[in-house]
Amino acid sequence: MARFSKKGAAGGATLVAEAPGEDASVAADPMVAAPPKLRRRPMVMLSGVLIVVLGALLAVWAFVATSETTEVVAVREAVTRGETISAEDLMTVQITTDPALQTVPGADLQDYVGARAAQDVAGGSLLTPGVVTDEVVPENGRSVVGLELTPALMPGEPLLVGDSVSIVATAGQQGDPGAVGDDLVFGAEVVGVIPAAELGTSVISVNIPAEEAAEVARWAASGRVALVLESREG
Repeated sequence: MARFSKKGAAGGATLVAEAPGEDASVAADPMVAAPPKLRRRPMVMLSGVLIVVLGALLAVWAFVATSETTEVVAVREAVTRGETISAEDLMTVQITTDPALQTVPGADLQDYVGARAAQDVAGGSLLTPGVVTDEVVPENGRSVVGLELTPALMPGEPLLVGDSVSIVATAGQQGDPGAVGDDLVFGAEVVGVIPAAELGTSVISVNIPAEEAAEVARWAASGRVALVLESREG
């Protein structure tokens, strides 16, 4: 705002104008905020740099960790419980290392050839030490007998290694069933299955007590036995 004043000794008047920017009252007005002063904070800048560097290091570590692979043994073809594992059943694959996985190193593949599967193993799965057993079949006091049977003498349900079955002596195609004693029933466990061809026979290997092996073999050789599948529950 311009300010006007009159002064002069001889009664004359002098006009004095002051520029608005030179108003002392405006310059001293407490309602007008002073411009902020910029301050540099070295610790904040240093923390930001450290965060960026740490993030880059973590990214590199994650990439390296996920890109590291190791060779392990996998199952090429499905193996059933009790079956002997062959070299054709196994292969080696590359996987990302994970301490939580129990695997078999690829270099140990031959150590598992000839081992017996302790459980069913699906094709394409990784081989673990727990799926094989060192148990010898037949063990002491047991014998394995092969039964060549037609489909009519076996259950319609496909037999699996590990199934509990009963070997029942029969009178044969022309015999009298009443001539066969009720006690000619032998408990056994299936340890091998060779599936039948079209309308052919199947060879079922069964594990039975050694003292019953000779009698079961005689009945089987004459074609006078049938297999009954027992409960799979439990």
